[in-house]
Amino acid sequence: MNDEQILMELEDLLRTMPSHQTITQQIPENFSWLGRAAAALEAWNKVKGGMAKLDIDNIQSSRIQQHAEGLRKTQTIIHQAIHELRMKTTGPLSVAVGSGGVFDYFDEIRKILESATEDVLFIDPYLDAEFVSRYLPHIKDGVSVRLLGGAKLKTLLPAVEAYSTQSNHSIEVRSAQGFHDRYIFIDHGSCYQSGASFKDGAKKSPTTLTQITDAFSAMQGTYKEIWNNGNIEFGN
Repeated sequence: MNDEQILMELEDLLRTMPSHQTITQQIPENFSWLGRAAAALEAWNKVKGGMAKLDIDNIQSSRIQQHAEGLRKTQTIIHQAIHELRMKTTGPLSVAVGSGGVFDYFDEIRKILESATEDVLFIDPYLDAEFVSRYLPHIKDGVSVRLLGGAKLKTLLPAVEAYSTQSNHSIEVRSAQGFHDRYIFIDHGSCYQSGASFKDGAKKSPTTLTQITDAFSAMQGTYKEIWNNGNIEFGN
């Protein structure tokens, strides 16, 4: 397999990963996914892939701590492999969407969300009810959803409350002042900046969607602090 094929396989692994609640079940579908993960990681890097086999085996451990550690390490190394291969083949994601390209913008966000296996954090002061119905259904069951908003809480909160009653997501909403940019953080390991508000992406003007790489650690630290100090509006 070449790098492009390995990248496609790893990205599909994230999209098709069993939920945290079902991955411990001793069923053929899970065995197939675990085997694919081991093979894809070894194809990416024989040494790191070989070391990851123990973590993959631990995912189905009956010991809670061992299972959680195996799951965390496996997800992390899959993300690492994907990011390394993207930089070798296509580089970090950078997409320009023309004015009126609403579907093109939506489809790029959808693909990013479908790669999440643990946690999604949206940063946007204008998150509203329309945003909830447009994007949250594309996040896998069991993935935690965190929303940092501000200006549109009156429409955002009722939509979040209604959606949470019929979804298998842990959803938390916080508000804060003094931020204007729009970001998505995926599984604490990747970050994407949107040039437009998520609810309006490319509706009236051109916009961009850019993966943050060199400044990721600094950006993550900044918004972790803003999140931790924000006002809890819904959820924990």
